[in-house]
Amino acid sequence: MPAAPNPVVTLSFEAEVIVWRGPSPYFFAPLPPEAGAEVRRIARAVSYGWGVVPVEAKIAEVVFTTSLFPKPDTYLLPLKDMVRRKADITAGDRVVVELTVKLSPP
Repeated sequence: MPAAPNPVVTLSFEAEVIVWRGPSPYFFAPLPPEAGAEVRRIARAVSYGWGVVPVEAKIAEVVFTTSLFPKPDTYLLPLKDMVRRKADITAGDRVVVELTVKLSPP
């Protein structure tokens, strides 16, 4: 994965892709508890509002930027349609994620 500007923490984990079927379906890779705890440790320093945390992620060979959504016990990595199509993943798939938490823009 290319070096992200202002990297703070780099994590690697495996997760099962989940879907939330609200008005529009959203797909997420939940961070395992230990990875969520590491992000929570630095969240105040990197969040740019509402507790979201800017990251660069890599699944398969697909590199993308997004923000983690906070949940009471972990964070959710949103998977946009473009990412899911390029990486050929859907709900229930297990994915290996490389994640770099970045400092929020000034």
